[in-house]
Amino acid sequence: MSEGRRPSTAALTEPAAVRAAIVAAAVLFLVGFLVLPLGIVLVEAFRKGLSGWFSAISEADTLAAIRLTLTVAGIAVPLNLIFGLAAAWCIAKFEFAGKSLLVTLIDLPFSVSPVISGLVYVLLFGAHGWFGPFLKEHGIQIIFTVSGLVLATIFVTFPFIARELIPLMQEQGTEDEEAAHVLGAGGWQTFWRVTLPNIKWGLLYGVLLCNARAMGEFGAVSVVSGHIRGATNTMPLHVEILYNEYNFVGAFAVASLLATLALVTLMLKVMLEWRFRGEIAATRH
Repeated sequence: MSEGRRPSTAALTEPAAVRAAIVAAAVLFLVGFLVLPLGIVLVEAFRKGLSGWFSAISEADTLAAIRLTLTVAGIAVPLNLIFGLAAAWCIAKFEFAGKSLLVTLIDLPFSVSPVISGLVYVLLFGAHGWFGPFLKEHGIQIIFTVSGLVLATIFVTFPFIARELIPLMQEQGTEDEEAAHVLGAGGWQTFWRVTLPNIKWGLLYGVLLCNARAMGEFGAVSVVSGHIRGATNTMPLHVEILYNEYNFVGAFAVASLLATLALVTLMLKVMLEWRFRGEIAATRH
């Protein structure tokens, strides 16, 4: 770029007072809407001390909610991992009919309310739904069971891994895979030794986000769960029940676990972003 076209540093620098005001507004916003609510959750959770917190967490229904949340996430995330990898690989590496439609369908959960997605499963698999009589006749129940929770969770979380990998794999192109094929590598060899190492940090980032959303999902699972204590209540649903029963310490104790999950997710997210940016910069140089 010539000297005449180079942007002026002065034109891009705001006065110190303006910068200070912007920073202060951002800090106040973060404190008011993020830090303060999180602090209130922790204060309320430990209102009766550490023993009260442990007592609330070790209650039978709470432990059942924790186990169910881990179970649902443990099923939904690996399935979304498989789908996300397959979808991203197809979209980024190949041209085929219906490609635009597939991309649109992947984005569908972002535009549909989770409550609506849960209601769709009720209309499909409920006792009076489209497939309800058939399922009842064969002794199969999906709604108000773990199966329904898993289906609802998969629906609201399946875009996360695919959407993280698609732009990454499109940017990387197909040169590495083509070179592997020229050297005699098969499809699986190319995937495991070329494609997967190139996307490992983006994949971990997508899995992290998917898992956080799966464990914190409320709307969709609320519709299909039936709110059966000790059976179909995940941690977010259990928080609502405890709060409605004025068991504030128990509600905030469980909420503190979800808040801790959010903080751990945030820290891992920052670490992965740093690691991912470093690796991308290294490959470009």
